[in-house]
Amino acid sequence: MKMANSLRGEVLNLYKNLLYLGRDYPKGADYFKRRLKNVFLKNKDVKDPEKIKELIERGKFVMKELEALYFLRKYRAMKQRYYSDTNKTQ
Repeated sequence: MKMANSLRGEVLNLYKNLLYLGRDYPKGADYFKRRLKNVFLKNKDVKDPEKIKELIERGKFVMKELEALYFLRKYRAMKQRYYSDTNKTQ
């Protein structure tokens, strides 16, 4: 039972972190929130600890992908802002 509780905490943390990251999702926060909720509800009856760990790892991967997406978007915006100005002056 102890392991199940620690996994539950991990799942809740993952959900909260993904929900937080979803605020800046390109298709909108509401779209992301609905999709996230559906995925978590779809897997709510999974009881096997190994399967749960696998799903947690998949969620962590999605978090890293979102962070990379946001970083890239920010980088592109900065690059466009700074380099388009230098091209105009030449």
